[in-house]
Amino acid sequence: MPKYVIEREIPGAGKLTADQLRAISQTSCGVLGKMGPQIQWVNSQVTADKIYCTYIAPNEDMIREHAKAGGFPANSISQVFATIDPTTAEQTV
Repeated sequence: MPKYVIEREIPGAGKLTADQLRAISQTSCGVLGKMGPQIQWVNSQVTADKIYCTYIAPNEDMIREHAKAGGFPANSISQVFATIDPTTAEQTV
């Protein structure tokens, strides 16, 4: 199943309180529960004015449907083709 990174422009995101982040998470999980198991939220990173979310879904349309139903922006959706980390440097080809 494809993996996607979603860029959400949310001014002041880095100043959101723990309670606000919890409420956003609960809204997202509620929408996901209604959409079924085909779409999964992996994690999110909060920066000063954006939230970057990683999702697994069959297509971009499902990501957009989730964003619309949850009232979240989805300013950019990019499919992930590979993931690398420090251990990648140690792999032999």
